[in-house]
Amino acid sequence: MFKRKDRKLARARRHLRIRKKVSGTSEVPRLSVARTLRHIYAQVINDETGTTLAFASSLDPEVRAQVKNGGNVEAARLVGKIIGQRAQAKGIKRVVFDRGGNLFHGRVAAVAEGARESGLEF
Repeated sequence: MFKRKDRKLARARRHLRIRKKVSGTSEVPRLSVARTLRHIYAQVINDETGTTLAFASSLDPEVRAQVKNGGNVEAARLVGKIIGQRAQAKGIKRVVFDRGGNLFHGRVAAVAEGARESGLEF
C-alpha cells in the first residue's frame, strides 16, 4: 500500500511528465483540472502569456446552488459544463486537456465530459 507521501510524489511526477508534452497556446489553451477531497477546480490557461482565461470550481455559487457536495462526480460534471460555457463566451472552442497527474476516471473524467457537452473540443 502506498504511503500518502509516496502517492503525492507519484502524482507530482506524472504531472511533470504530462506538462512536458501538454502546453496551452493562444489558439489552443490548456484546460487544467485540480481536485481535492472536497472540491474540484478547472481553469483554461494560455501558457505563452501565463494567464488564466476562464475559471470554474465547485465553490462557485451557481454550482453550490445545484449540488450539495462539491467533491462528487455530479459536481465535477457541472463544473465541466460551466468552464465550457465560460471558455466559449471568450471565443475558445478547442483546448488541450491537462488531468494534473490524476488518473482519467471519476471526477476528472466527469469534468472532461461536462466540458465536451458544453461544446469544447479536445
